[in-house]
Amino acid sequence: MANGVVKLPHPANEPVRGYAPGSAEKRALKARLASMLAEEVEIPLVIGGKEVRTGRTLKAICPHDRHHVLATVHLAKEPEVAQAVAAAQEAWRSWSELPWEDRAAVFLRAAELLAGPWRDTVNAATMLNQSKTAHQAEIDSACELIDFWRFNPHYMAELYAEQPISSPGVWNYAEYRALEGFVFAVTPFNFSSIGGNLPTAPAMMGNTVLWKPASTSIVSNYYILKVLEAAGLPPGVINFLPGSGPDVGDPVLARPEFAGLHFTGSTGTFNGMWRTLAGNLERYRGYPRIVGETGGKDFVFAHPSADVESLVTALVRGAFEYQGQKCSAASRAYVPKSLWGRVRPLLAEQVEGLTMGSPLDFRNFMAAVIDEKSFDKTLEYIDFARNSSGFEIVAGGYGDKSQGFFIRPTVVQSEDPRSKLMVEEIFAPVLTVHVYDDADLDGAVALCDSTSPYALTGGIFAEDRQAIVALRSALRHAAGNFYINDKPTGAVVGQQPFGGARASGTNDKAGSKLNLLRWASARSIKETFVPPKDYRYPFMGEE
Repeated sequence: MANGVVKLPHPANEPVRGYAPGSAEKRALKARLASMLAEEVEIPLVIGGKEVRTGRTLKAICPHDRHHVLATVHLAKEPEVAQAVAAAQEAWRSWSELPWEDRAAVFLRAAELLAGPWRDTVNAATMLNQSKTAHQAEIDSACELIDFWRFNPHYMAELYAEQPISSPGVWNYAEYRALEGFVFAVTPFNFSSIGGNLPTAPAMMGNTVLWKPASTSIVSNYYILKVLEAAGLPPGVINFLPGSGPDVGDPVLARPEFAGLHFTGSTGTFNGMWRTLAGNLERYRGYPRIVGETGGKDFVFAHPSADVESLVTALVRGAFEYQGQKCSAASRAYVPKSLWGRVRPLLAEQVEGLTMGSPLDFRNFMAAVIDEKSFDKTLEYIDFARNSSGFEIVAGGYGDKSQGFFIRPTVVQSEDPRSKLMVEEIFAPVLTVHVYDDADLDGAVALCDSTSPYALTGGIFAEDRQAIVALRSALRHAAGNFYINDKPTGAVVGQQPFGGARASGTNDKAGSKLNLLRWASARSIKETFVPPKDYRYPFMGEE
C-alpha cells in the first residue's frame, strides 16, 4: 500500500428498489427469473478456488413449486472437509498478512457488483430457492448484504484505529491479528444476507473460512460466492461446503486447526455444537471463538394506550412477512382486553385478506414455507390448538402442500399465557395472542419477560410516554433488538445492529464493530526508545 492514511468510502445504506408496475427494474428481475427457471444448474463444492464434484447430490427446488428443480448440488463429507482445511491453511498466511486496505477492497467491490450487475441474479435465486417475494428478496439478498459489505470495512478501519496511549520515551500500539486456524461459518436458509455475512465478516479480518450453507438455500448462497470470486477474493479464503450437519460439521469440529464458529440457526443445534467444542478443547490450538444467533419467540406488547391501527399493521407485517420465517418475526402478542374488541376484527380481516402464492406473481404478499418438514411441523401446532381447550383460531388455520408448501397466515388466541404456542419457537406464519386484564398490566409485562427462554427481538406499542419508559425498563433484558411503536423485524445494518441474548445467542451484533472484534486476536506492542542500562532503581540508593 502506498504511503498515506487511507480513508474508506463513507458507508451508506443501499436504497431499496420498489419494483413498481411497468418499471425497468421489475422487467429486468422478471427476465432473470424466467431465465433461471428455464435452466437446471449444477452446483459443485468450491475448495481452494477449484470446483469439486463428489457425485453425492441433492436437488434444490422451489418451495412454492415443489416439483420444479433449480439445481443439482454436490455434497461434502469428511474427505472434502480435509481438503478444505488444507486449502484454508494454505491461503491463511498470505491473506492474513495482506494489507487491510486490500482486503477491504475485495468486499467494497463485491458490494458494488451486487448493487449492479449481480443484483437480479442473487435476488432471483433467493426468490426461487427460498420462496421470497420481490420485496423480501430485495431488502435481504441485495440491500442488507450490500450494507454488510460496505459497513464492515468501515468498522474494521475503526477497530484498527483504536490504539493505546504512550508515555514519554515509549511507543505503545496494538495490532489485530487473524485467528490461528480457520473459522467455520454455518448459515441459515432464511436470509441470503446472513449467508453472505457469516463467512465474510471473519474473512475481512484476515481469517480463512469453511462455509456450510443451509441445504435449502444453496442456490442463492452459491451465487453470492460467485460475486465474491468476481470481486477478486483469493482461492482458499472462503471454501464452499454444502452438506448435512453431521457430514460436514462433525469432521470440521474435530480438526485441531478449528479456531472459531460463526453460526445462525436453531438453539438446539448451537447448544450441541458448543458441547462438542467443549469436549474437544484439548485438541485445539487455542480457545475457539464462538459467535451464534439462534432462536426467537419474539413479542409485541400492547399497552392500553396503544394506537390500534398501528398495532394491527405491525402484527400483520411482523408476523407474516416471509411466512414468519424471520428470526425476528412476531410470534406472540399481548393485547389488553380494552383494545381486543377493536384489534381482533381488524386483525382477522387483514390476515384473511393477505394474498399468498408464487413469488413470481408480484401481487402476492407471502409465499411458501421452506420445506415439507416445516410445513408438517407447523400444521401440528395448528392442529394442537384446534383440538385443545383454551385456544381459538382467529384467522387462517390450514395449509396445502400439493403444489407448494403453503400455510395460510394463522392467528391463534391462547387463554393460557404459558401454553406451548406462547413458548415454543414455530418459525412459520403463526401468531399467538394472549389477552390480558388491563388491571394486571404489571403481571402481563412480567409474563412477557419470563415466558420464553429467548431474548432476540420485541416491540411495544403505547402512546403514553410514561408507559413507554416503564415498559422499556421492565423488558430491558427480554430483547437484544427492541422496538417502540414498530414491528420487531427489519433491522438495518449501521442502524440497528442485530443479535439477542438468553437462548437467542451470544449477542455479538452482526453489522457492527462488536462482531468484527470477535474475529481478531489483539497483540499489544511496546517499544522503548532508550532502554535502561542499569538494573538498579533510585530507591535503592540509601538504607
